[in-house]
Amino acid sequence: MKALTWQGKRKIEYTQVPDPRIEDPGDLIIKVTSTAICGSDLHLYELMGPYMRAGDIIGHEAMGIVEEIGSAVARIKVGDRVVIPFNIACGSCWMCKRGLQSQCEKTQVRSRDMGAALFGYSELYGSVPGGQAEYLRVPHGDYGAIVVGGELPEHRYLFLSDILPTAWQGVAYADVPDGGTLAVFGLGPVGQLAARIGTHLGHRVIGVDPVPERRAMAARHGIETMDFGKHTAANLREATGRGPDAVLDAVGMEAHGSPGAHLMQQATGLLTEKVAQFAMENVSADRTAVLHTAVHSVRRGGTISLSGVYSGAATPMPMLEMFDKQIQLRQGQCNVRHWTGQLLPLAEDPADPLGLDDLVTHAVPLERGPELYETFQKKQDGCIKVVLQP
Repeated sequence: MKALTWQGKRKIEYTQVPDPRIEDPGDLIIKVTSTAICGSDLHLYELMGPYMRAGDIIGHEAMGIVEEIGSAVARIKVGDRVVIPFNIACGSCWMCKRGLQSQCEKTQVRSRDMGAALFGYSELYGSVPGGQAEYLRVPHGDYGAIVVGGELPEHRYLFLSDILPTAWQGVAYADVPDGGTLAVFGLGPVGQLAARIGTHLGHRVIGVDPVPERRAMAARHGIETMDFGKHTAANLREATGRGPDAVLDAVGMEAHGSPGAHLMQQATGLLTEKVAQFAMENVSADRTAVLHTAVHSVRRGGTISLSGVYSGAATPMPMLEMFDKQIQLRQGQCNVRHWTGQLLPLAEDPADPLGLDDLVTHAVPLERGPELYETFQKKQDGCIKVVLQP
C-alpha cells in the first residue's frame, strides 16, 4: 500500500509500505477513506525526530470501511463505516471504565512511562503505524472503532477521531461558569472548534490568534477575535473587566514569541539521537509565550485548560503568579471515547450547530500530503484544516 512516512525533519514522503495484517484477535483492518493532518503532527514534522524512525507511518485521524476483523471482534462487522480514535484503548481496564481512555492500562507505553498508545506518534507512544495510509490496523477495534452512517460528508465524522473531542474536553476542563467568558488562544482546528463549542454552550468567547484568516473564520461563527501580541493580557482584562473566567490554550509547545526556547528546540534537533532524547527528557523547554500570557490574562480564581501539546521537561512557569491568583490548571490527552455519545449527535445534526462544514480548507489526494505538511506548518494559502483522501 501507499502511505505518508516520516523520513527526517521537515521531510515527509509518499511511499510504498507493507500492507497491515491482523496481529491479534481483537484487531480490525480498515480501508482508509479519509485522513487528516493534525496540528500535533507538525510536532513530529519539526521537533520529535529523536523519537522517530525513517519509514514510520504517520497520522492519527482516520476513518474508513472495515475490510477484515479478528476472531475476537463481535460488535464490528466487515463493511461497517467507522471512525478511529487517535488513542488506542481497551474499554475494560480500570482507567477506561473511569473515562480515562488516554491512560488505558492495557496499551500504556510502559517502556517510556507514558500513557495509552497513539496511532502514528513516535516511540514515545508505541510506534504504532498511523492512518495517513491506504489501510490501517486498529488494535482493540471492537471497542475503539465508532460506527457511523453514510449520509453526511465524511469530514463530519472524521473530526470525531481527535479534534472535535479534544476541543470538547478542553472546554469541559475550562469549567466556564454560566454567563462567563472563555478566551481561546490559537485558532487552528482545535481552537476553532473549541471557540464554537463555547458559543454553542452559551458562553462569551474571545478567540486570540495572530493569523488574520483564522480570526476571520472564527468571526464567521459569532466569535469575538483579537490579535495576539505583547498587550494581549491587558487587552483581555480591559475587554472583560477582571479577565476571562477561563483560558483555553490550543497552541502548545511551538508558540510564536519565545525566541530563546525556539533556539533550544532547534539545537536539540541537531544532536545525536540518544543525546537529543536525554536533552528532551531532562533539560528541554517549551515555547511558553502563549502559556504565560494565559496565566497573565485569566482572572483570579479562574481556570486554564491546556489542549495544545507540551513536552518540555524544564519549562519555566510563573508559579508565584499562579499561586497568588489561585489559578486552576487542567490538561491532558483527550479521552476520545468518553465523549462519543455527546458528540456523535452534534456531528450528525443537519443544522450543523458546531459549523463542521466550515473548517476544511484543503481536501487533496494522499499523495499531496508532503506538500500540504509544509503549507500547514507555514500557515500559507489560508490553511487551517487539511483532509487527505487515499
